[in-house]
This record gives sequence, C-alpha cells and structure tokens, in this order.
Amino acid sequence: MRATLQLEDGSQFVGTVFGATKSVAGEIVFQTGMVGYVEALTDPSYHKQLLTLTYPLVGNYGVPDPEKKDEETGLREGGFESKKIWVSALIVDRLCPENEHSHWSARLSLHNWLRSEGIIGLAGIDTRMLTKKIREQGTMTARIVIDGDNADAFPFIDINSSNLVAEVSRQSEHVYSKKNAKGSVRILAVDCGMKDNQIRCLVNRDATVVVVPFDHPIDERNDYDGLFLSNGPGDPKMCEETIARLKKIIQRPDAKPIMGICLGHQLLAISAGCKSYKLKYGNRGHNQPCTHLDTGRCFITSQNHGFAIDNDAMPAGWTPLFINENDKTNEGIVHDTRPFFSVQFHPEHAAGPADMERLFDVFISAIKLCKSNSKLNVRQMITKELTYEPTQIYKPPAPKKVLVLGSGGLSIGQAGEFDYAGSQALKALKEEGIRTVLINPNIATVQTTKGFADRTYFLPVTKEYVKQVIKSERPDGILVTFGGQTALNCGVDMYNENVFESFNVEVLGTPIQSIILTEDREKFRDAMEQIGEPVAQCEAVTSLEAALKAAENIGYPVLVRSAYALGGLGSGFADNAEQLTKIAQQALAQSSQVLVDKSLKGWKEVEYEVVRDAYDNCITVCNMENVDPLGIHTGESVVVAPSQTLTDHEYQVLRTVAIKVIRFLGVIGECNIQYALNPKSLEYYIIEVNARLSRSSALASKATGYPLAYVAAKLALGGELPKIKNSVTGKLTTACFEPSLDYCVVKIPRWDLSKFARVSTKIGSSMKSVGEVMGIGRSFEEAFQKALRMVNENVDGFDAAADVTDDDLSQPTDKRMFKLSAAMRDSNYTVERIHSLTDIDLWFLHRMQAIVDLQLKLEENSIETLSNGRSLLLEAKKLGFSDAQIAKHISSNEGAVRALRKSKGIQPVVKQIDTVAAEWPATTNYLYLTYNGQENDVAMTIKNAVMVLGSGVYRIGSSVEFDACCVGCVKELRKLNYKTIMVNCNPETVSTDYDICDRLYFEEISFETVANIYELERPKGVILAFGGQLPNNIAMSLKRAPDMKVNIFGTSPDDIDKAENRFKFSRLLDGVKIEQPLWKKTDDIEEAEKFCDEVGYPCLIRPSYVLSGAAMNVAHSREDLESYLRQASIVSKDHPVVVSKFIKEAKEIDVDAVAMEGTVLCMAVSEHVENAGVHSGDATLVTPPQDINRVTLDKIRKIAFKIAKSLNVNGPFNMQLIAKDNELKVIECNLRVSRSFPFVSKTLDHDFVAIATRVMMSADDRSLKDSLKWTDVMFGKERVGVKVPQFSFSRLAGADVMLGVEMASTGEVACFGRNRYEAYLKGLLSTGFALPKKSIFLSIGGYHAKAEMLRSVQALSEMGYELYASKGTADYFQTNQIDVKAVDWPFEEGSGEPEFDGKASRGIKNIADFCATKIFDLMINLPIKGSGAYRVSAFR
Repeated sequence: MRATLQLEDGSQFVGTVFGATKSVAGEIVFQTGMVGYVEALTDPSYHKQLLTLTYPLVGNYGVPDPEKKDEETGLREGGFESKKIWVSALIVDRLCPENEHSHWSARLSLHNWLRSEGIIGLAGIDTRMLTKKIREQGTMTARIVIDGDNADAFPFIDINSSNLVAEVSRQSEHVYSKKNAKGSVRILAVDCGMKDNQIRCLVNRDATVVVVPFDHPIDERNDYDGLFLSNGPGDPKMCEETIARLKKIIQRPDAKPIMGICLGHQLLAISAGCKSYKLKYGNRGHNQPCTHLDTGRCFITSQNHGFAIDNDAMPAGWTPLFINENDKTNEGIVHDTRPFFSVQFHPEHAAGPADMERLFDVFISAIKLCKSNSKLNVRQMITKELTYEPTQIYKPPAPKKVLVLGSGGLSIGQAGEFDYAGSQALKALKEEGIRTVLINPNIATVQTTKGFADRTYFLPVTKEYVKQVIKSERPDGILVTFGGQTALNCGVDMYNENVFESFNVEVLGTPIQSIILTEDREKFRDAMEQIGEPVAQCEAVTSLEAALKAAENIGYPVLVRSAYALGGLGSGFADNAEQLTKIAQQALAQSSQVLVDKSLKGWKEVEYEVVRDAYDNCITVCNMENVDPLGIHTGESVVVAPSQTLTDHEYQVLRTVAIKVIRFLGVIGECNIQYALNPKSLEYYIIEVNARLSRSSALASKATGYPLAYVAAKLALGGELPKIKNSVTGKLTTACFEPSLDYCVVKIPRWDLSKFARVSTKIGSSMKSVGEVMGIGRSFEEAFQKALRMVNENVDGFDAAADVTDDDLSQPTDKRMFKLSAAMRDSNYTVERIHSLTDIDLWFLHRMQAIVDLQLKLEENSIETLSNGRSLLLEAKKLGFSDAQIAKHISSNEGAVRALRKSKGIQPVVKQIDTVAAEWPATTNYLYLTYNGQENDVAMTIKNAVMVLGSGVYRIGSSVEFDACCVGCVKELRKLNYKTIMVNCNPETVSTDYDICDRLYFEEISFETVANIYELERPKGVILAFGGQLPNNIAMSLKRAPDMKVNIFGTSPDDIDKAENRFKFSRLLDGVKIEQPLWKKTDDIEEAEKFCDEVGYPCLIRPSYVLSGAAMNVAHSREDLESYLRQASIVSKDHPVVVSKFIKEAKEIDVDAVAMEGTVLCMAVSEHVENAGVHSGDATLVTPPQDINRVTLDKIRKIAFKIAKSLNVNGPFNMQLIAKDNELKVIECNLRVSRSFPFVSKTLDHDFVAIATRVMMSADDRSLKDSLKWTDVMFGKERVGVKVPQFSFSRLAGADVMLGVEMASTGEVACFGRNRYEAYLKGLLSTGFALPKKSIFLSIGGYHAKAEMLRSVQALSEMGYELYASKGTADYFQTNQIDVKAVDWPFEEGSGEPEFDGKASRGIKNIADFCATKIFDLMINLPIKGSGAYRVSAFR
C-alpha cells in the first residue's frame, strides 16, 4: 500500500506503508541516532510527532518482548521507555523485510509492533532529502495520507498549541524501588512524560521513587528528600500550573535538592525567571557535544527537544551549567548556592551514550548531604565530579621541529593506510608552524613527495638509523603512532634504550608506557582485570612446552598468536596438540612472546575507533561490525559500518567500555579497540587495543569523513578536542562529536593468492589480503555489490561460484562470498543452514539472499520484458546491480541496459558524506552515487574541472605508487588553476582525503560509474594515465560511449590499445624495425606448440591488458604451455595472448619517460639487478644506470624516441627492454605511469608526474606547450637510488619464494647512497632484512650456481662469518679452500649436484636441530627451477 507524506510547504514524498494503515497528522521532526528505534518510539517526548530516522536501514534487530519486565524494579526491559509507542508515525528509507530481522532478544518485527500499536510507518523515503528540508525550513506540520483517503479529513495541526504534557503524564501516583528494599532516599518525580530509564537510574542508586502526575500539588508535599522533574513533549509554557508550584518550592528557604531533565530543565528555568524559545528544528540525536562551563570538558549527550532556554537572560543567582558546542544553545543551569540544577540533554540516555549518567550520582549525593544537614554546593559537586585529575600532566612544550616515523614498504598487514595517516599528521603539524622531519624509505608514498615534510630521509625505520637522524636534526618531539607496527616497535626500542631522554625528545601523543601495555598481552590482560573488564582467558608463553601446557589449562580449541606482530602474523586456531605445535613453532619464529587464547570462534567481532585528548575529552568516531565471525582476522573480513545488528544497549555498552579502557590506558590521540560479542547474549570480551593509527582507523576515517589522523596529530601537540573545528561542515561544528552516518559502508579485502601456487586459499586468524576497498550506499546490498566490483573489475557483483560444498562454507577461502552466492542458488541450502555452517549473522545472509532472489527474477526476463515497466530495473539498481550485471542476467549487453535505464529516467543521485547526517549544512565535497535517493546534495556548477581516475584497490602490481602519482597530478592541476574531481574507492589512499581535490567521488572505477559522474559533472575531460592499469582498461569503452562524448586528456585510447594489445604492439615494433623477442599471436594451442618447437623452450606467455604480469608465465615444456595458455585466456578475456621466445641470462632495463605529441621531453633509465625473467616489480632497480655504457644509452634513447613517435604518446609512458650480447630488444610499453615513476622522480629530483600533467593539459591550454622542452635528467643529483622490493612470504605459508615473470612483491622501498652498494644495503635493511651477526647457512643447487656464488661466499668467509652448508654445497666450497661446516639438509638440491661422500658427510647435525635453536642468522637457499639454473644476478 502507498501513502503520501505532505508537508505544510506543499512538498510531497510518496512511500510504502508498513505498520498500521491509517492516515495521520502532526509535527515532523528528524533524529540522527543510528540505533535505538525502540527507545525513541516509546519516548513520550515524541508525542504527536512524525519521526524521521536519518539512518536508512531500520528494523534490523527487531523488537524485544514488550511485556518482559525487570524483576528488581518492575520496569520493562529491552529498551522500552514507556508502556506504548508515542510517535504518530515513523518515516524511514529502508525497512528490514518481514521476518528478516536478527537478534537473540527479538520477539517480533518492527512492522508487527507498529501495527499492534496502531502506528503507521512510511518506507521508501529519501530521508536525507527530507532532513535537509526540515533543517532549512524548520520543524513543520505534516500529514501522511494513505492512497484512497481524503487529505482534507486530516488537516495540518499545530501540536504545540495544546498541552501535550497533560496527554502523556500518568494520572495517578506510582512508587518504584528495588524488590523487597526500601531506598535510602525518597524522591518525588514529576511525570511530564517520564522515561523508564530515568526511574531506573534513580532506583539503581538506592532510591525510592514516587512518580506523580505533572499537575500534582508538589508544593503541598514535604514527604520526600529530593525533587525530580522529568522530560516531556511540547512547549514548557503550557505547564503553567507546574511552573507556579515550582516557583513556590524554589523560594522556600529549606527547599530540597532539585534535578530537571529536558522539559523538566525548561520548567525549572522558567520558574527561576528564565525565558524559553522554540528552536528552528531542535536537537534530536545521540551525538550532541555539551561543554561543562566550569571545567571546559565536553561530553557527548543524547537529546530530544524543540525548545531551549535563553542563555542571555539568566536571573540572579543562576548560572549556565552546560552549553551546546555546536549551536551554542543552553544545555543546563545551576543555582550558585542552592541545590538546584537541570540539564537539557538526557543523562539517563536510552538511547544514546551513558557518559553523563554520573549526574544522577551528584543528585543522590546532594540529597544525602541535605538529609544529614551537611553543607553542600551542587555547582561545586558537579564540577568536582566532572573535573579530570590526571596522574601525569601531559603538556608538551610547543615543539619547533617534530620527527615523524613512517611505516616503510607496504606488506600484508601494513599497507597504504599509513601513507594516509602520516600525510595527515604532516599537514596538521605544518598548520601549527612546526618544522617536520620524516623518516620513511617507501619512495612510492605521497608523504615522501617534496612539499609534505620539510626534510625527508629515505632510511630504514630502525633504532640505529632513527637515532642518527635525531642526533643530526635535534627535533623537540617525535610521533611514533602514525607509521604502523614498524614505527611503534622502533619507538619502543628507542624508549627502552633511553634514546629520547638522552636527546631531550618528547614522545608526542600516547605515552610509550601505554603502547607497551597494549602490545604486551600479559600486561594488557592484567590492566583490564584491574578495571574489571573481561579479556578472553589467555596465557603468554615463550616456549613450545609452555604453549602446550597453556592449551591444556585453557582447553582446546585455542587461538595461538604472536605478540608485537601485525595482521595476525604467525597465528592460527588449534584443535589439538599436534596443530598447536605447528602454529606455535611458526609464531615463536616471529616473536619472543606467544599468546594462547581461549577460542571464541563464531562470536561477532565489533570494533570502535576512539579519540581522546590530554584533558580527557573522549569520543568514539565509528563502530564497525565484521560480517565474518570471530576466527577470521578483521583485515580478512568483510566489515560494515556502522554496525547493523547491535541494539542500542549493546552499542552503548561497548562504547562505554571503549572509553573506559582508553581513559585507563592514557591514550592521547586515536586508538582502536576490538571485541568479541556473544551472538546469543550480552557477554563480551576485549580482544585487543591498538594504541596507534591502524587499518581500521583509515577505514573509519573514510567511512565517516572524520579526519582521524589529522585530529590525532593536533591532540598529540596538546590540542583540546572541543576547540578543534570540524572542517567537513565548514567549521560550523566541533571535532568533539561522534559522526552520524546516513548511509552504509562495506569494506571487502583483496587477496592475490592465485599468484602463489602452493599457498592455501583458506582465510583465518592470520592476514593474507593485500588491499581493501570500501563501497558506500544507502542499502547494504548496494554498498556490498559495489565493493565486490571494486575488489575485482572482472566481477559483476554477488556472482555465484561454479559449485559449492559444506566445506566451502564452514572453512572459508578468499572466494567465500561467491561460494555463498552459489549456495543461495542451490535448493539444498537455506539461509538457516548457511548460517549454521558459517556463523554469519542471519541479517547479512538475508540481505545477500535478496540479491540472489533478484538475480533469479531478472533471469526470467529479457531486455524486451524489462522495458515494459520500471520497478524491477529500479529495484535492481537500488540493490547495487551494475548495468553489465543486469545485462548478464537477462542475456543482453551493457549498452542496451544503459540505454533502457536512461530512457526510464533511472539515474543515480549524488549524496554527501558530511559526518552529521544532514543535521547541519555541510560544505563537504566528499560524495558518492546512489539509486536510493531523489535529489542531488550538490549543484553541478563546478567549472573548468578535470576528472582524475585513481588506481582502485591495492593489489600486487598496483599499489601506493599510483596513488602518489594521482595526488601529484591533482596538485599540479590545481597549480594550473583547474578544479579537480577525483574518483577512487580505496580507503587507504591519500587521494581519497576530501581536502586533496575539489570534489571527491568515493566510487567504482568502471565504465558505468565514470560515465555517470562525467555526465553529471560535465568536466573538461578525464585523465586516466596516473591510476595504473584499471583506468587504461576502460579507455576504449569511454571513447566509444554512444550516448556521450568523453574527452580523454593524454594519449588517445586508440594508441593505448596499440600498446596494451600484445598483438598490435608486436606488429607495430616489427613495422618500425625495433628488435623484440620472436613472437606469435596464439589462436589455438597447436599453433602455439608449433611456434615453441621452432624457437625452442623456454617461451613466455603474455596476456593483454593485465597488471603485474597476471597469468604471465615461462613455459619450459608442452605441458606448461597448455596449462599457462588456459590461465592467460581467462585473464585476458576478449584480448589476444602472445607467445614469445624467453631469452635467458639477459639484463633487463626500465625506461620511464614523458612525451608530448610523440616527442620525448624527459626520461629515466633504471637497470635491474636481477636478470630478465624476474618481473620488474620484483626486481631491484638502480638509477642512474651504473653498468650501461654511453653507446647503449644512446640506443635506448633512440628506441624510446621512436616508440613515443609511433604511438603518438602524449603523457607518461614506461618501456621495458632486455639486453644481451650487445643487442637491445623491447619487451613491452605501457602508456601510463609505472610503479617506478615516484622512484625516478625523487631520485633524479625531477617531477615526471607534474611534467606529464602539463603535457596532457596543453591540449586545453596551448600556452603550456611553450614551457615544455627536452630536459636531460638521466644522471640526476650525483647520488644513486636503489629500489628494493618488499615481500610478504612470511605470511603466505607454502609460497614459492623464487621470483618469476609474475609479480609477487607487495611493496617497495628505496634509499640513496654515494654508490649502489650503500644505497642497496639501506634499502635491504628497510625491508626488514636483518644483517647476520655470526652464522650463515648455504644450500646452492647446480654446479653453475655454486661457481657463480664462489666469490660472494669467499667474501663472507673473509668477513669472519661462520658458514654452514648442505652436504653437496659444503663439499664444493671446501674444495675451494673455504671453511664451511656441513649440515644434513633433507631436501633434494636438484639435478646437476655432484655426489659427495667425503669428509663433509661425517658426524653432521640435522638442519632441524640448528633451526630449533635459532643458530643461523641467515639462510641462503638457491634451488634449481625449471629446466636448469638461472644466473642469480648480473651484478657481482
């Protein structure tokens, strides 16, 4: 059934009816709380109001039993604040479908509860649009008219013209106290619309509460110890009789303590002589910041009121007590000498934060003091209660220079989020006029770009190097919490060695002692026990024997994990001693301390991001719920923000605990707390606290729009949270508030496990993912499907895997979501059965099932039948279906669906992420697209704009380097006076900071989304070249868009296609007489076999339009060829696959360059240390080149110039060549930036990205051409840079650590030196490599490799290292007069190993003995691979 919401200004909103089917009229208001609909609906203060909830997903956790009562007090449990629903109507965006709510306490649905109470609900409304209207025009009269009813029968009414209090107040006296107990104090409570939790707060403090009607003759009674004035609805002036009686009472010389809340506050104030007035739209939400004027501390409060007291007309003897930090309205008054006080907010909360419940303690204490005739001053009592008395005062001297520690190379567990964190910290420090010094060897990052820090050191983040920098730079302060675990561990090491004290360096932010407390699990557990907070049973151990004993004590299953480790490194679940032994040995190899925890597998995992300043102002910025249950590392989990299945009580209990813990630990800045929550009760355990910026904090920051790292840096300098302004709302509001979301965010991790043949695809407590994305929508389904596409451009959404088994569901893998989709299409699996196998909450499973149900519905249709109506297509778009996905299900094509959708007027709208759910006007440029809305939040009036496409998800092959290029491009565009529109979907990036660009769309980088944004914004054009492979992949689609002309700045899509398409590129090289390895386009396996037989194996299989060498392989045999071709054809899809001759023992060379209209303007040459055959992303690069002579360099230059001209390059390009026997052959060319662009730019001190940006924009501004000339920068600044890959093999059990043509590294570092050796050593140490102190083990397969290593092994021997080796290797080096001890190595060393049975094999120890006792500092193992040994390196 449909109904129309009509506002007094003539606006109309049509929606779907739920609950009761009856038309109503009343006053329309909005409330920004994200939980607590049961509490809100039963709050009498909402009487006769049409309540709009700004959070779009309502009803998820159902409704508890309305009849269940607390045995102690007789009050209702479950969040019911009174005996009935008081609102006239409920207005929402999306209602949880019937019987799909999920919570252990739920007894009925929201729909059924409303229907049973006779209350109408209206769903399908753009509540953000409605909220903005109420915000701009003020609270209005409104009505909901059901289709078929006569609107005139329901006239608009001014509800405040009647005495609403008289309608909600009880009619007779009622006494409450604890069962069989008489309270120590007796309180007379005036019911003006009293909430049950106010009674509960008083009774729980040992009071007997006598509740009387609002018009009770309270001035005639004296049989009480204190007077309480409750909340209530409407205009306080309507309660003339109550005000008159109050006047008499407060004039008595022996008046007893009085406390008022909300309406009760207004009644007390008016009776004292204050004036009240109606607010434009009131304050209704759970995140109102209120400052206590006597202490300056700010508290987060729950509010629901439309009237306020005038602060400027305070009678003598009375003082404002609290003020709203946002709108500066009065939030409380107190008498200077008499025991009277009242507050506008709700200290009893319910719903909302419980931070101010302590005011009830003050009230009860005042009553007791008064009762015993003791002296008291309520104002002083409140001040004492709210005063923060630190055990240690944090007041850092204003620093002039601050050292910031970065995180180094990206690895699994520690990715781009720290580039974002460090960049924001540097920005915050700069604003304060502080000079900044950064240590970070990750040359690919934005923060290491010129202009971010005043001085940047590309050095290892280790105690030794950081100490050198401190000695040289003499900073006043240091930040160690913005560089992940690397920076944290370094900070702890230096603290333990008194480095900071020695050099008088202040550790800014959270004290090191607090960090140690959170990192040492045993100390952390003891700390939590001290404050009465539960931590799962856990024992910290340092040996395998102790681990086995701990597991026996706790009982299997147990979770084993390393202390001081990131991303769950070395962790796993053990069901028995055998499994525990295996996991504990790995964990002990990573850390000196191992934790054995009680297993809580299957529980919910919930996280909170908390911010606290040195003055104890404390907020939670975001809470997040893992879709996957505990047992899967949060970095591996699908995560949703805000939580979807927690009740207000659960939400607030965990929030309160988070603040309690963070206060106890003394955190200053930001931190993350993780919980395990029993899905069948209120039981919870604290899992851990990260007292630093983390992956979750980056996600929380981008999910809410709250600049967490920036604020944390300001607080580390001693800043006060209430005094920092919220830049998102144009500084209208304070940073001391908790964001309200009116959308849903879904984070999904990215795995690249298919690159590692023997790595298990199972996911669990140890992280394996390499990146993550964040989808934003106004339905879970919309955000979820967006995120699935963002993770992998080859996925259409919630696609089904080919098959599914019970094991696929109970033992999750990286393909878990697609297995779930397959199960939901299989009649053998019900949602309940899937829940029992996965422990995923039923609410999430129902949402996923809704997607599958719609897929099946679409499959019953065709493009023709779909065009008959509009509703099915619209519903598909609302559930996050892409045009291509719809096309797949109706056997059509994307273009046809796009055309149909547009013809039906189904277009996305643009919504803002403003941190305040539209409550305040926001100037934010942080945007997303949704089909769940009716109007755009922003006007499409931006002029002279250029759109830049980001890189999307971080993966192996596309990482932070492309983000650095995008940010560099945007900065250069702004210098050229262009407005910038950034499109990206990765929460770990700096490019998704809202202040980097003029407009930020947190969206998919797909043809459909980019085209939609382009149509809306109408920019001058779009730049693809800086986002890596992903934007290039949609270049041709954008160019060929039939319904719009997309202007692409830079190299044309046709020329991009000539380079990306392997066949076209190889043919082009032949045409311009540039040498390349022998090649052939393969249409079938027989042709490929014939070619390989002719040229001889090994041969290289090369798909088109791929990144990081995906599906690129070296075939050594026909079997290899067949297998690899199959993989390549899957990855390359519609593009050709080329087979070429693989040239062994050749040198590989990288060229990075910028050209304008085919003419090269600048270029850099980097040589690979490893031979060709190792992917360039895994290779060690050196620039300027050290071993390439002038003749060869001239040849390289000529080839680069010729290719640039042939492809008419207009922007950046990267080219790879191989050199052997004085011949140069081109392997490939990418017409975009490469991952080495930041490396060459920073090493050579020449901004290739800025030059490329200017080149591309010269098409729009011809004057730029004159300033662009050839510049020879190849030999740079008389220093050598070496780029070293960062691998994460330690996290990928079973991975083959041999390198090949498909990329395996997760990040990179680069350092500088006077020569390549100095630079390389620094780079190697930056990746975490530890120099061996004493002993080295060698196992080298094949005579050829042993001979090549001879000089290196001699050098190690001369340096005094004790050398050990496998039998064959030991004998070889012993015969070459090198002292090497033989060790029994039970692995085959490969063919070509001579048989030795001489002296080396006698009386030797097994390798396992040495490993168990950690004798070896370094192991060098070089087995033979493929058909024979490769040369290890071209360098000696």
